[in-house]
Amino acid sequence: MKRRSVLDSYAVLAWIQDEPGAQLIEDLLYRAQSNQEDLLMNMINLGEVFYRCARVKDLPFARDMLEKVKLLPLKIVSCSDDLVLKAAEIKAEFPIAYADALALATAIRENARILTGDPEFRLVEHLVDIEWLT
Repeated sequence: MKRRSVLDSYAVLAWIQDEPGAQLIEDLLYRAQSNQEDLLMNMINLGEVFYRCARVKDLPFARDMLEKVKLLPLKIVSCSDDLVLKAAEIKAEFPIAYADALALATAIRENARILTGDPEFRLVEHLVDIEWLT
């Protein structure tokens, strides 16, 4: 059975900006391209990548990065009602960002690990496997 991994915005931004953990993400993208791994990302987390790229640079850069991310071997997971409510449950119980709760809910539903360097996930690492980028 192939390993399944959820990338949060931290992981994708680390890859875009060539920060610590970028090589790990690059390696996983190659594994996903050769059908050895399933990579997923929640649509809300993709939105985070977009607005952060726009803030760091500008909207044309953010749009360009969005188009590049869409070409990656990465399944974008839509926010169904049950996923939103699971994330709300997580957010009610733990003091983490709602977008992080959506990444966590996606990983739980998809039986996947999360790749991140976001220290907020330390509060919920007992709920899902986490591979730390830093």
